[in-house]
Amino acid sequence: MLDALSDRLQGVFRKLSSKGTVREADLDEALREVRVALLEADVNFKVVREFTKGVRERALGANVLESLTGPQQVIGFVNEELVQILGREQVGLQIEKKPPTVIMLVGPKGSGKTTTAAKLALYLRKQGQKPLLVAADPYRVAGGDQLIALGKQINVPVAASDIDARPKALAKAAFNEAKRQAATALIVDTPGQTAMDDEATAELQELRDSFSPIETLLVVDAMTGQEAVNIAEEIDEVLGISGFVMTKVDGDARGGAALSIRAVTGLPIKFIGVGEKVDALEPFIPDRFASRILGMGDIAGLMEKAAETIGEADVERLEKKLRNQTLDLEDFIIQIQQMKKLGPVSQLIEMIPGLASVKSQLNMENVDDNFWNKAEAVVYSMTPEERRHPEIINGSRRRRIATGSGATPQEVNRLLNQWKEAKKLAQAVASGKGPNLLNLLRR
Repeated sequence: MLDALSDRLQGVFRKLSSKGTVREADLDEALREVRVALLEADVNFKVVREFTKGVRERALGANVLESLTGPQQVIGFVNEELVQILGREQVGLQIEKKPPTVIMLVGPKGSGKTTTAAKLALYLRKQGQKPLLVAADPYRVAGGDQLIALGKQINVPVAASDIDARPKALAKAAFNEAKRQAATALIVDTPGQTAMDDEATAELQELRDSFSPIETLLVVDAMTGQEAVNIAEEIDEVLGISGFVMTKVDGDARGGAALSIRAVTGLPIKFIGVGEKVDALEPFIPDRFASRILGMGDIAGLMEKAAETIGEADVERLEKKLRNQTLDLEDFIIQIQQMKKLGPVSQLIEMIPGLASVKSQLNMENVDDNFWNKAEAVVYSMTPEERRHPEIINGSRRRRIATGSGATPQEVNRLLNQWKEAKKLAQAVASGKGPNLLNLLRR
């Protein structure tokens, strides 16, 4: 998540933490480097100025100079100021008391509105809503077809038969379909804009007036940097928006829009897109977002992801095997498959305190495709007996497993050693000497 900025900031903090105490010159040097990192990430210069000013005033007011805990306090102030500019409190979706709730997505071409519409539909379905996707973009070739395909992928109906109709007729048809489907939420995918000229403005205003959305969300690409803020101000002026969905936050180009847009417009970021898959949409929670950028992790977010993926029955089965100390490689392969569902490991790493700061040293790039797939192939090349009793795997068995999985004997051996370490941790959990992750999953 905003890796380039995150790496720069964590480098500043490591340098600051290496000092026993903080002198005023140290503080100014650190803030100078933070300022450069933010500007290079294309954060609005006024936001940067207020941010560094706020950190400096907090630090001097708290008398951190020459304090033994000075470096840690400064890092804490940076985190607090970052949360401040991001909006401090999470702002969720407004839901109509009398359904359907109408959410209209607007934004420039290429920002990812259609994919975001599907992601939002899946999110709402998980929240107990019954969404209906509405294709209202007649200009993009196969735009309606893409939405229909995405709808089939997530098993959400799509209203697209009258895509060429005028907005009022389109809205009438969509509401009729919503009534027929007993839908509780309509997600309207609108035409992408290249410029907010009179024609584009009139069309979006007509769509807004026809659908009367309770939420008009602007979908912006985080990698467009400051330009995203300019687009937001322009569209808000002519249309009136209620918040943002920031896409491609997992990218590594600039990304300063995520740190500027709330402070400049006063409007909240409601969701962030963190990948291409339809489940790669997260509610925007300012303090968690700040922690991940600063390398402090997001354990609460990680546990929420795990709780969604790992069902109660799986937790109970795992708990029983932990108590009986009977975990085997068949359990390991099940856990690998569940980990793959949680998302890219590079994203999971940044949610774990301490690991985010050394992510680049762990060489986690493409670990999903390489590590997990190879681990599955190795385990599937074993006999059922070998999976249940890995200790019987000797040299000849190791060579056979390597040949069957396309791995080397060394890679098979490495996986077995990783399994042994994982089993030790599992036994520590079962004996009460380690963290009770099972209870965390049930929270």
